[in-house]
Amino acid sequence: MFTGIVEELGEITAVETLDDACRFRLRGPVVTDGARHGDSIAVNGVCLTVVDHEGDEFTADVMAETLDRSSLGALAVGSRVNLERPSAVGARLGGHIVQGHVDGTGEIVERTPSEHWEIVKISLPAGLARYVVEKGSITVDGISLTVVDAGPDFFTVSLIPTTLALTTLGLKQPGDPVNLEVDVIAKYVERLLGAHVEQGDTK
Repeated sequence: MFTGIVEELGEITAVETLDDACRFRLRGPVVTDGARHGDSIAVNGVCLTVVDHEGDEFTADVMAETLDRSSLGALAVGSRVNLERPSAVGARLGGHIVQGHVDGTGEIVERTPSEHWEIVKISLPAGLARYVVEKGSITVDGISLTVVDAGPDFFTVSLIPTTLALTTLGLKQPGDPVNLEVDVIAKYVERLLGAHVEQGDTK
């Protein structure tokens, strides 16, 4: 479980293409500190398992399902990525509950800079629009953000200078893909309410 508070901006140092998967080597001195085989690290919001690590680098395998559902397939050597270790039990929940299970991808549509922040408009797949509400939480490339405006096929977020400086959202331009994870609570509520409707329970 993650919180969507990015710990560092890492880098892809090697990419190995396999038959139905991909193996990344990533540099991240903060997240590799104390890392062990089998640990989880979120890479642009995708929960990956540490296969091996040496020094400030670690490797992780990405299966075809993950490549199809996320933007990780577009990464190459030199790509910058958001990195976060799982939250520790008893630690403060700085963002919101993030599973690291990407629901789909969107694209940066436009960026509107201001003096102290920047508004970023992101496209939203039709199947995810019902989970996104104004002032609700959403995860973009592993970053916990608050929705400013929610439309039928887009949403906007307001980014402070710290987010722009320390995450990939300070680098991405219109047309670039981003990973999206909607609030898991909304999905559970929908499932529970749907079961009641199917059973004819109107209470």
